[in-house]
Amino acid sequence: MDGPVPRHLLPDTAVIDTRTGRLSVGGTDLLDLAREHGTPLFVYDEAHLRARCREALAAFGDGVAYASKAFLCLAMARLAHDEGMYLDVATGGELHVAVTAGVPPDRLVVHGNNKSEVELLDAMKLGVHRIVVDSFDELDRLERLIDGTGTPPVRVLVRVTPGVEAHTHEYVMTGQVDSKFGFGLGGGDAAAAVERARRSPHLDLVGLHVHIGSQIFITHSFEKAVGVLADFARPLGLPELCLGGGLGVPYVAGEDAPSITEWGETLRRACAGAGITAKVTAEPGRAIVATAGLTLYRVGTIKKIPDVRTYVSVDGGMSDNPRPVLYGSGYEAFLPRATPAPRPRVVTVVGKHCESGDVVVRDAQVPADIAVGDVLCTPVTGAYGHSMASNYNKVPRPAVVFVRNGEARVVVRREGNDDLVRLDE
Repeated sequence: MDGPVPRHLLPDTAVIDTRTGRLSVGGTDLLDLAREHGTPLFVYDEAHLRARCREALAAFGDGVAYASKAFLCLAMARLAHDEGMYLDVATGGELHVAVTAGVPPDRLVVHGNNKSEVELLDAMKLGVHRIVVDSFDELDRLERLIDGTGTPPVRVLVRVTPGVEAHTHEYVMTGQVDSKFGFGLGGGDAAAAVERARRSPHLDLVGLHVHIGSQIFITHSFEKAVGVLADFARPLGLPELCLGGGLGVPYVAGEDAPSITEWGETLRRACAGAGITAKVTAEPGRAIVATAGLTLYRVGTIKKIPDVRTYVSVDGGMSDNPRPVLYGSGYEAFLPRATPAPRPRVVTVVGKHCESGDVVVRDAQVPADIAVGDVLCTPVTGAYGHSMASNYNKVPRPAVVFVRNGEARVVVRREGNDDLVRLDE
């Protein structure tokens, strides 16, 4: 496709100036943001974030949780809580950020396939809403930590692995038989875990949890998981069933995905059809934040290799977006100075790291007049960019700004070189 970047890949408040072709989000011009805050720069549309949180709450009701691993900082934790969502945290670090942001512990759901004693103790002392139990070793740990302390029973969900292979990248599948997560349904481990949790005086089993993977476009995968789980869940009569997250979002032209509303309707319809009466909840993450965010880079080098390829090198790369390297993920690229312009030129956008695999967009369509010094934008980078960013090659991590009503506020400051040695002895 050599036309403009598709509108559905841009944040909700994106507006193109019909006179200049420049793009603004949240009432702020992207080129002005790049000039003021530097590049690389993560830009989030705050109105978009809030709208998706509200859509999730409308789709699932009280109990729906934001999967914070997709993107977490103090401002995002506060925003999701302000909009009525619980937060799903998967490590002690995520728990700390959420609590520091002021999220009440009873609005937190604690995940993780290998929770340490310290993480479990912190969760119990704080009084979190739910702990999702993932293994028999974790059951041992919980009972040992509680025994003799007089602590009230801990409310838990048992994570069930249904044996469903979602149509997604193998690295983000989680519901298949061969998974590091949860208790297998087919082999009897799930039944044994439920029975043990029910017998334990230290645990209050309130429900089941199922998650089959991430970046799933086909709602049949979710329906299949419900169908597989139904005969197991119905006789238990537990009050809660969390069907996890995993709803996909379009990243490139030609992709489409169900909305959060459509996803919620699919899950509720599947559960009702299977005779499941438990309260159905979910944990969307990517669907909340991905399209709300975009990344601004500055072009530093353009290298044309005749009859082979043209490389466009930018001032970020795999340290701020490792998804192309990890999963072969595709993105679009465009110039916010000429947003509606045709994009006939095919280039490979690469980062500045000492890796040949440091590719941002392998076959990017860009305007013919792209030049050194241009600001280049990759949309749909709000999920698993900042949260997976690293300091590879000792590159400081980018700043994050939230934009709304013509104002931009820095919610994560840009790292400097001093930050790179701050922990060294």
